[in-house]
Amino acid sequence: MTVAVETGVWQLDATASTVAVRHRTIWGLVTVKGAFGAVGGQGEVRPDGSATGTLTLDAATLDTKNKKRDDHLRSADFFDVASHPEITFAVREARAGAGDTVEVSGQLTVRGVSRPQTLTARLAGADADALTLETEFAVDRAEFGLTWNQLGMIRGLTTVTAALRFVRPPAA
Repeated sequence: MTVAVETGVWQLDATASTVAVRHRTIWGLVTVKGAFGAVGGQGEVRPDGSATGTLTLDAATLDTKNKKRDDHLRSADFFDVASHPEITFAVREARAGAGDTVEVSGQLTVRGVSRPQTLTARLAGADADALTLETEFAVDRAEFGLTWNQLGMIRGLTTVTAALRFVRPPAA
């Protein structure tokens, strides 16, 4: 099933979008989960069907339901939100793949460090007024300078899960 998406500018509907992370910690015994409370972004679908865009997360809004841990994640040991308040994903190109998949390549920036990132998203729904993309991919936090690891408790990759709803911006 290939769905044609309308060309033009699309705005992220922050109220209907989520970006969450999960990471196994304490030597793999506990999974810490959190979600970003403030997300923003926009994209543009070109006439050839490809797309570009940007997704921005307010790093200080990561909520793991534990204030002490959240404060530590905001510190210089992790996200250093005082110096790097945003996490961004700049989509260089998104193209329709097989079925309802979308192949995405771009640049992920965390703590001021940018790395190429590719992922496969699923077009979960699309019509003339809205489209929803869902994805899950892994990130090596050490590649972005998040190396704090007391007693070797934090191992492996961080999983990022996103459900992003885009809508047509209101006419000016």
